[in-house]
Amino acid sequence: MGRGAKRRRHNFFEYRLASVNFRITRHSGWAGPDDALDMLWERLGARREEASFAKADAEISASWGSDAPSSIDRDEREEVGRLAILEIVQDVCEQAPELRSDWFAVAVSR
Repeated sequence: MGRGAKRRRHNFFEYRLASVNFRITRHSGWAGPDDALDMLWERLGARREEASFAKADAEISASWGSDAPSSIDRDEREEVGRLAILEIVQDVCEQAPELRSDWFAVAVSR
């Protein structure tokens, strides 16, 4: 998605879900700089909205959602959470001209 393009903002944070863990890594299909994850981490910080983040060697771990019981099945909860984390990454990248969101992948951490 281009820098000036408008995205439909999802209201993922209205859901009350059990916590789901994710990994943010360099996307294998896009050639970002070697320090892309470090640059993202500097701007991302440890907490945004209902997500918390931690930096490890070759990835940023993310935890999203609450510990409240959920009536949504696991697959749907994971996809909603993945899209929420991806949207946070996109928002951070839109504010930092040296970053591009397509350099990063978000996957469920099992």
